[in-house]
Amino acid sequence: VSEPFAVAYGLGTLNNAMIIDIGAGTTDFCVMHGTMPGEEDQRTLNQAGDYIDEQFYRMLTERYPHAKFSEVSVRHFKEQHGFVGAPSGRVRVRVPIEGKFTEIDITEDLQAACERILPAVTETAIDLISHYEPEFQELVARNIFVAGGGSQIRGIAEVLEQNLREYGQYRVRTVDDPLFAGADGALALAQDMPEE
Repeated sequence: VSEPFAVAYGLGTLNNAMIIDIGAGTTDFCVMHGTMPGEEDQRTLNQAGDYIDEQFYRMLTERYPHAKFSEVSVRHFKEQHGFVGAPSGRVRVRVPIEGKFTEIDITEDLQAACERILPAVTETAIDLISHYEPEFQELVARNIFVAGGGSQIRGIAEVLEQNLREYGQYRVRTVDDPLFAGADGALALAQDMPEE
């Protein structure tokens, strides 16, 4: 089963819901409507955590050409401080610049990199939901869950919900355990399978 289906199974939301799983390499979507999802119920985008890291790395190296960044350090900054929407404060980190550790402000670049995936995520969610009957669309729109490592980006559910409101009444929440929701669902599914 797909990762979003496993998440949905673990949450017990097998009907009238959408799961958006933002992983490292892909963002996977699945609409649940009471039956095993088919191809038409699922989508995959290549814009996810790695894409954010690439954009963030490029922005930082352009803004601070004399600073030393590694892909690992940039990913760490994102995982520790990543956010979308209005910043709650400035994000400052220490990096080596010409051999001396120096504090730099990465707030704008971090925000911009994290928000790069939002237009495609919004468009894909709308496209998937729009293929169903209006009554079904309204139910799904109020029952969207964001999972995966990318769901830990602060404000992602709230900003995604704001973006979707242009199209109607939407409710977006993050799962309680973003990293293990899929594994928990897969375990629950395995335990519910007949012995044979």
